Amino acid sequence: MSTSPNPANRPCPCGSGKPYARCCRIFHRGEAVAPTAEHLMRSRYAAFALGLDEYLLDTWADATRPGTLEGAGERITWIGLEIRDTRGGRDGDRDGEVEFVARGIVDDHLTTLQETSRFIRERGRWCYVDGDLAPDTPIKIGRNAPCPCGSGHKFKRCHGR
Repeated sequence: MSTSPNPANRPCPCGSGKPYARCCRIFHRGEAVAPTAEHLMRSRYAAFALGLDEYLLDTWADATRPGTLEGAGERITWIGLEIRDTRGGRDGDRDGEVEFVARGIVDDHLTTLQETSRFIRERGRWCYVDGDLAPDTPIKIGRNAPCPCGSGHKFKRCHGR
């Protein structure tokens, strides 16, 4: 009888290299608040990857929070996050920006979401305000091509299933 590995012991989707249990899960469960805007950005990416809409709404600034996230990202399989730059967003700051690139797969196409996100401190915690998106050009992935997640497997044996 095989047992599946505990999801908490898998690498965190945010790309920190830490196990999920010692990374973004503590934020997702409300055991801690993100100490920096970058930590919040990473935890929100992980929440998108894991389908945690409630966390996404809870960490959105009051002034810009949508009513719902129905269908947000349901067709995207998120496979990687790269933080390009951060400005402010540390202890003692009132606001900050995080520039990132998130990669995902939609219908056998690699898609990238490049955004400079804005964050503010609200009620003593970091919250997402909004962001400026760069245009994306999806790239078709061949079934025998290496998977863009970096696993070393062919796409058809990895995220192309």
